[in-house]
Amino acid sequence: MSINNIDELGRREFIANAAKACLGVGLMPMAGSYIHNSVKALTPGARPAKARHVIYLNMGGAMSHLDTFGPKPNNPDIQGPVKSIPTSADGVILSEYLPLTAKHMHNAAIIKTMVTSQGAHEQASYLMHTSYLKRGTIVHPTFGSWVSKLSGTINRTIPRNVKIGGGGGGAGFLEAEHGALPIGDPKSGLANSKMASYLDDSKFGNRLAMAEKLNTNFSTQYQQKQVRAYSKLYEDAVKLMKSEDLNAFDISQEPQMMHDLYGTSNFGQGCLLARRLIENKVRYVEVTRGGWDTHDNNFEAVSMNCGGENGIDQPLNALLLDLEMRGLLKETLVVLTSEFGRTPNINGRDGRDHWPYCFTAFLAGGGIKGGTTYGETDDQGRTPAEGKPIKPEDLNATIAYNLGLPLNDVQYSPSGRPFTLAHNGEPLMDILA
Repeated sequence: MSINNIDELGRREFIANAAKACLGVGLMPMAGSYIHNSVKALTPGARPAKARHVIYLNMGGAMSHLDTFGPKPNNPDIQGPVKSIPTSADGVILSEYLPLTAKHMHNAAIIKTMVTSQGAHEQASYLMHTSYLKRGTIVHPTFGSWVSKLSGTINRTIPRNVKIGGGGGGAGFLEAEHGALPIGDPKSGLANSKMASYLDDSKFGNRLAMAEKLNTNFSTQYQQKQVRAYSKLYEDAVKLMKSEDLNAFDISQEPQMMHDLYGTSNFGQGCLLARRLIENKVRYVEVTRGGWDTHDNNFEAVSMNCGGENGIDQPLNALLLDLEMRGLLKETLVVLTSEFGRTPNINGRDGRDHWPYCFTAFLAGGGIKGGTTYGETDDQGRTPAEGKPIKPEDLNATIAYNLGLPLNDVQYSPSGRPFTLAHNGEPLMDILA
């Protein structure tokens, strides 16, 4: 069988199983998705980078913009029982469900005119994460993979792209090394990252040597970039296993006061892990928090999703405060958004349905013009009324531009088609400092 006929998942499964069998480790759930070759820090975009890192908070299920970052206090029929509150930025209001986040608006901006062409979760999430429509003939790289590819390495031991909670994060047609390292439970750290108890250094070294010998003919025969990427699996996995950087994934090393600050929920602990990873020079970290598909009992659900021990308000407040106190906020861009919004009209089940025609994005930290909002919706929060509609690819272009990444850098798929990291997106200069 030709290697060209082996699909990507098959390659990954083979390498993962080989590593586990030969080396006694299961370090790589994605078998090479975070093992990276040395790359040059590519030529920056139109301006020097204002941020070096991204923490992307993905609100899976479609967060209601009206009940969080885009309330309509003058239209009670649309707003329902949710009140608005002032923030630390003059004239900017948020939902009453986000009182802690409101204290950080002087460091943040809100885009009120986000729109998307997709109204189904899977397709809309794919578009948000890749800037391209989902097709059956190609898998596009996720935005974190583009960041990994184009940003250059700061710490050569630790991965550049990490995804905490949720699925996806693949490298698409880019080298597998740029795919996200998946972390299921932030409290468990990087699973299977220790040498098996039945191995010692000598046995482990012998197995590495055996694996390298077995791979020699194969690697020589198939001089392809994906094969070369996989060939570094053992070397880089062992490097990470023996490195102090492995501690970056262990949030148990944080003092109890930090756990209390972020809260004990998976999302809260995921945000704490994200901060640790940024401290250790990971370029891109995504943390997913689901539960936003509020077709029923929207107001009760959004209240719980924002407040209380499982809500987003406490962790987001903790993350922004923690980054600022450590001097990291000025070089870290924090983004919180969703795949689309929810209907202004309240349905018969006290819920809100899918609404791709308008939603919000919250951005804070490095390179952001704090205390600003962009655009405005009509009095019902249905469609943009002031300012241009901002599409997913525009948001991604804005993030990339802020990172100093080259928006016109072309990467080619296996079929020879050209792609760029934000498709045809244009940066939104109005919210950038």
